[in-house]
Amino acid sequence: MTGDPVATELVHLHVASGIATITLDSPTNRNALSRQLTDELDQHFDAALANQQVRVIVLTGAGPVFCSGADLKEQRTANESKQRAGPGGLVPVLTKMWHSPKPVIGRINGAARAGGLGLVAACDIAVAVETASFAISEVRIGVIPAIISVVLLPKLGMAKSMELFLTGEPFSAEEAVRIGLLNASAPTAELDDAVGRYIGSILKGAPNAIAGAKALVRDVPGLPLEEAFATMGSRSAHYFASEEAREGMTAFAEKRPPRWQEGLA
Repeated sequence: MTGDPVATELVHLHVASGIATITLDSPTNRNALSRQLTDELDQHFDAALANQQVRVIVLTGAGPVFCSGADLKEQRTANESKQRAGPGGLVPVLTKMWHSPKPVIGRINGAARAGGLGLVAACDIAVAVETASFAISEVRIGVIPAIISVVLLPKLGMAKSMELFLTGEPFSAEEAVRIGLLNASAPTAELDDAVGRYIGSILKGAPNAIAGAKALVRDVPGLPLEEAFATMGSRSAHYFASEEAREGMTAFAEKRPPRWQEGLA
């Protein structure tokens, strides 16, 4: 229907059974990171994070491509009009994904290029179709993967990042699993089952403990040894004294599933 905002929406949010699914759906440019798309992506992450019923966020794409990177047509127009260029709108999205207390699972439905790999790397767990290909191809159009390097370097390490940043060579889903960008790959028909297994496992855990466990992975590598032990000792004591821990240990003793409160405190 003409004028209906849903008809022109490039990113969709669907919430059901505690799962928020965010879908990139911009077929005319292969889900490229236009300003509209990144703005909508940011807004939908805000909505998913604010929804107390949501426990897991799934990021995926519609069509054969997950995300083709920056919208180069939009970038060229910005350059010609002397406007500020660069996918700056991606920064708040990657930041929210990185620090989200709710796990973000990437359901990578197809190829990813350049900035699209930033979205993959910012996911806590990522599963791709086995036919997907990937490339950090910025140098081949005269730019650098500056923003996405912040989330790619912790995943790939310096040696592999240097190779992929400098060459721009494409690599397979199998290679992406081997180097740590993906957790798994699966045939197209089995992708939802593979993602569902991760979701099912996460939902067995306590919401606040899941958030705290994610924070460990983000925080510990940047801390000196003594500070890390002191900080983690304090966190450990906090979680052992929590209502979730009491429920979890009681449920274990009573041989029943724990009854977690919905949402995050």
